[in-house]
Amino acid sequence: MLKVQDINVYYGAIHAIKGVSFDVEEGEIVTLIGANGAGKSTILNTVSGLLHAKTGAIEFLGKSLAGVPAHRIVGQGLALVPEGRRIFLQMTVEENLEMGAFTRPNAAVGGGIERVYEQFPRLKERRKQIAGTLSGGEQQMLAMGRALMADPKLLMLDEPSMGLAPILVDQIFEIIQRLHQAGTTILLVEQNAQMALSVADRGYVLETGKIVATGTGQELLRNESVKRAYLGG
Repeated sequence: MLKVQDINVYYGAIHAIKGVSFDVEEGEIVTLIGANGAGKSTILNTVSGLLHAKTGAIEFLGKSLAGVPAHRIVGQGLALVPEGRRIFLQMTVEENLEMGAFTRPNAAVGGGIERVYEQFPRLKERRKQIAGTLSGGEQQMLAMGRALMADPKLLMLDEPSMGLAPILVDQIFEIIQRLHQAGTTILLVEQNAQMALSVADRGYVLETGKIVATGTGQELLRNESVKRAYLGG
């Protein structure tokens, strides 16, 4: 579904991503783990068209994403839930969801909102509430629901557990597994390596812009160097 091949990304003179290659097959949960500053968010932003690789290739559903603007990438079925949620704080929950459907025909919006409410009953309870007054967990649900309004074939999640209490982290990961079971392919960037690898089919470990290890989620959970660096082992 997604093929990233030998991409190099720069911030000015800083070489942030150094020859990274990976792929995501339909129906998988694939996770990218690594320390802060390893390049995880940069990769997602590059795939989604918010940043541009200096060299390398990115293909989605067999088509190159080179030069394709971010809004058209969303229209092709690839949606990003950004780090820090980035919801529209002054809008209601339902208005945020409507904004997520900007690539969809008007006739599809109502049905999309109802499907989001089925996945996130809490959002239905808060549908008229101003988004900025929601709790952190509710705001994360809203960010995920807004992305789902684009009816994505591949959902990219950037640090969905960031800043949440442990009980809410568990809820978010239960939702991720539910979305996966419902047929959504997921590319997950997550600081909580234990949780991410426990739900992932496959994972890639990033250090300073390079992939240094790869394997199934369970293989990486058992990998001694991964355990020492990211799992407190």
